[in-house]
Amino acid sequence: MNWITNYVRPRLNSMLGRREMPENLWIKCPETGEMVFHRDLEANQWVVPSSGYHMKISARDRLQHFFDNGVYEVLDNPEVPVDPLRFRDQKKYTDRLRENKAKTGLDDSIVNALGSLEGMPIATCLHDFNFMGGSLGIAAGEAIVKGFMTAIEKKRPMVLFAASGGARMQEGILSLMQLPRTTVAVEMLKEAGLPYIVVLTNPTTGGVSASYAMLGDIHIAEPGAVIGFAGARVIEQTIREKLPEGFQRSEYLLEHGMVDMVVHRHELRPTIARLLRILMKQPAATPSLPAPEPEAKAEEPPQEAEAAPETADAS
Repeated sequence: MNWITNYVRPRLNSMLGRREMPENLWIKCPETGEMVFHRDLEANQWVVPSSGYHMKISARDRLQHFFDNGVYEVLDNPEVPVDPLRFRDQKKYTDRLRENKAKTGLDDSIVNALGSLEGMPIATCLHDFNFMGGSLGIAAGEAIVKGFMTAIEKKRPMVLFAASGGARMQEGILSLMQLPRTTVAVEMLKEAGLPYIVVLTNPTTGGVSASYAMLGDIHIAEPGAVIGFAGARVIEQTIREKLPEGFQRSEYLLEHGMVDMVVHRHELRPTIARLLRILMKQPAATPSLPAPEPEAKAEEPPQEAEAAPETADAS
């Protein structure tokens, strides 16, 4: 670098009025290829308006839209040993963790939060796919157990949003040990008589789908979500057959009884609130009706003046 690139070029750019455009200003719909303005997509809860394609949404954005007035309390995740196997592939596991923490602002792939849904206090547990694909490791397992224990302690129903590629390979067998641990936490919640609703988002695969993500009282799936254990390509290579169209998608699983319903992201709030009232035997929410307008008084016809009675002459 020299004085020409350091000084002259910035001066020329400013004089010509050039502005650097953000890379994520326009986002391409994976289904139709349509370019969607970033702010429009964010305002629509990351659902492409024209095609209805459900894009991945961060845990913070989902919480903002899910809880009443966007108000919630995030629980701190427990501290766990970092990189117990001292794993390294192309880079150190500790470096990968550091990069993902800086990128997402999260401690790990799980976020627990408390809040209200249409006036009902609930607990939520969310995967954030932006953090190493929402993978399940020791820290994520501990966070899930803490979320369920908090729900039991505060006697709140649990709503879990799953979005994960499965167990975290950098932690080996230690990540697989989280599957039975989280399963026990689910059973403890059910023994306490508290509802457990799972929302399966794109994607929910691997060990997560083989454990707590498939143990809910009710399973809701977002449209078009990939849900399964092994990937479709792996299955095709194993059985050496072509899989049916739409295999492992939400709609396919609904037809074959693997999920209870497929619900649009905009309808998750009222749907989950209605289900929780049924499971907790609470009265239905009273719809807020507009105040009745005062009835207009009918105008009375003007009364005719009574004629004065005629008096007979005294003569």
